[in-house]
Amino acid sequence: MGPDLTAVGAAYGRAAHVFLDAPPYVLEDTISIQFADEASLRAAQLLGPDGRLAVSADDPRARWRGAFVGRARYVEDLVSTRLAEGVGQYVILGAGLDSFAQRRDDLTSRLRIFEVDTPRTQQWKCRRIRELSMAVPESLSYVPLDFESGESWVEAISSRGFDARQPAVIASTGVAQYISVDAMVTTMREAAQLAPGTTFVCTSIVPIELVTDPDLRELRGATEAGAARRGAPWISFYAPEEFVALARSAGFDDVCYATPEVNARYFASRTDGLRFSENIIAAARRA
Repeated sequence: MGPDLTAVGAAYGRAAHVFLDAPPYVLEDTISIQFADEASLRAAQLLGPDGRLAVSADDPRARWRGAFVGRARYVEDLVSTRLAEGVGQYVILGAGLDSFAQRRDDLTSRLRIFEVDTPRTQQWKCRRIRELSMAVPESLSYVPLDFESGESWVEAISSRGFDARQPAVIASTGVAQYISVDAMVTTMREAAQLAPGTTFVCTSIVPIELVTDPDLRELRGATEAGAARRGAPWISFYAPEEFVALARSAGFDDVCYATPEVNARYFASRTDGLRFSENIIAAARRA
C-alpha cells in the first residue's frame, strides 16, 4: 500500500519549481519527491518512458507549482519568525511527504515538530525514510490520524508530547479541498482553543466560478479533474470572505487573508508569471 497520491503530486509540484524555473527559488525542495518510490510515481503517472521522473510544464500539477511552493515558503517563514519570538511547537496537519524536518536543520533542533497524517501514508513515509537512510530529528513526532474519523487531532498530538498550554504554529495546507466543511470547522475550532499566541495557517480552493482568469480557470479545471481520476476528488470550496468568516466563527480574534501578501513577498519580482492562487489565512487568538 503506497501513500496518498495527492501527497506525491504536491511533492512533484515543489520539485517542478526547481526543475522548470530559474532562481531565485521561492522554495528549494527536491527532497520531498525523493520519498516517492517507483511504484508511487508510476501510480501517480509521473514517470516517463525511460523510467525517470517526467517533469513537464504542461502537466497541471507542475503548472500549479506556484501554489505548492508559495504556501510552504509562507508557513516556513512564519515558523522561523515565531520561533524567534519563543514559539517552539510546529504542527503539520496533513503532512504528506513534507520534508521540512529533513531540510531545515537550522530550525529543527529548537522545535518540537508533529507531523499528522493518515496511518497509511505515515507508515509508508517512515519506511521510505529508513530505506533512504535519512535522518529523523529527535524533535519530530509522527502522529497517525484520520481527519474524517471525528478523533481529536489535539488529543492525538498531546499523546505524543504536544503541550497545549504553550503556543504553536499549526499548518493545514492543501487539505481543505479534500475534507468536508464540518471537518474543516472542527479543525479550526480545536486550533482556536489552543494557548494564546498560537497561529493557525490554512489554505483552501475558491469555487471555480470565481476564477475569472481564463488560463487559471483552465488550470483549475484540469487539476480538479486529475485529482478525481486519482481517487481524491475535491469536495469543499470557499470564497475568500467565506473562509475568513469561518475562521472568525471558530473563535479566532485576528484573521489575516494572506494571499496578497504571499504574492507580494515571493512572486512580485518574478518575470516568469509564477503566482500564488489559493486562499491562505493566518489566524490567531488573543489572550
